[in-house]
Amino acid sequence: MALITFTTDFGTKDHFVGAVKGAIYTELPEATIVDITHEITPFNITETAYVVKNAYKSFPKGTIHIIGVDSELSIRNKHIAIFLDDHYFICPDNGVISMIASEIQPTKIVEINIHNHIESSFPVLDVFVKVAGFIARGGKLDVVGKEIQSYKKMIEIQPKVNQERNTIIGGIVYIDNYGNVISNISKKIFTEIGKDRAFKITARRYTFDKVFHQYNEIVDFSVEDIRQYDGNKLALFNSANYLEIAIYRSNLKTVGGASTLLGLRYRDRITIEFFDEVNPDFTPI
Repeated sequence: MALITFTTDFGTKDHFVGAVKGAIYTELPEATIVDITHEITPFNITETAYVVKNAYKSFPKGTIHIIGVDSELSIRNKHIAIFLDDHYFICPDNGVISMIASEIQPTKIVEINIHNHIESSFPVLDVFVKVAGFIARGGKLDVVGKEIQSYKKMIEIQPKVNQERNTIIGGIVYIDNYGNVISNISKKIFTEIGKDRAFKITARRYTFDKVFHQYNEIVDFSVEDIRQYDGNKLALFNSANYLEIAIYRSNLKTVGGASTLLGLRYRDRITIEFFDEVNPDFTPI
């Protein structure tokens, strides 16, 4: 039985999601379809990459992942199918696979060429579904396309490291449902560059010299009224191991999230500066 995930910026108002699911069931009546999300900000490749990277790993090996964001076929935006980390990805070659493939080398990449037989203004429906069905029935990637050796890379997915200045310069790649802002700075690169040194994180006019392991570490549970900590800002490495700036127990309707309260937006810069001297308030990660 085929397991297929579906990630798009289609939203749920229109017919697109339902039409694609119907086409999948027509191809594969026994398929199981899991919606990762259809609420990606329209055409936001970085946001898509972050969501897919942190979702696909929870699925069994052999799962087929259809990614329909900025998927219109053009000379600069071809369609590819990838076998990577024992998973299949069917997506546009627009950089969306960069965040996953930056850590795990793809086993095989093919440029899909069945467009020669299908004319479509809705390739996720007419092309991606056909490819998914073929793979699910045991088909080989070589049949649906010509093998290629590279894919389009997104520079903004990776932070910049300046060893001489002891800095990491990253940016905000995602804002979650709580208004917390997630950067492209991983715990791995923070640890490798920082080497347990004191540091200062800067995001606009706000600074942090401590990174927490979980949200409620900011709370002193010995005090009588712990509600005083609601709305406090903090930095932590989230469950995906990326540096996040959050508001403790944020509520977008009342308290507000880090994005609104701190004025942080998608693509805003986040800088980490490391120091050789000891910071008495520094707690190693």
